[in-house]
Amino acid sequence: MRTETVEQTTEQTLEVWVDQDLCTGDGLCVQYAPEVFEFDVDGLAYVKGPDGELLLAPGSRVDVPAHLRLEVIDAAKECPGECIHVRRAADGVPVAGPGADQ
Repeated sequence: MRTETVEQTTEQTLEVWVDQDLCTGDGLCVQYAPEVFEFDVDGLAYVKGPDGELLLAPGSRVDVPAHLRLEVIDAAKECPGECIHVRRAADGVPVAGPGADQ
């Protein structure tokens, strides 16, 4: 059972990526954090790099901006396709999305 709080999690560096094979194109992630997620012409969500460039390579990961950590965690928790992976950068422990205790 996980004992850390949301506050502790959001103080740590997090990374996020989208598994496009599971993406339903619902768009909740783009609504929650448009600075981090965007749709491509294929109708699937991808992460954006710090420069706003869409990262189309499968498994592309980006660090979550500190001011958007809660939004990205909420996007992963609410995603109907369960395709958004949020992990602590330091040790790879899932925080939200597949494999996380939600």
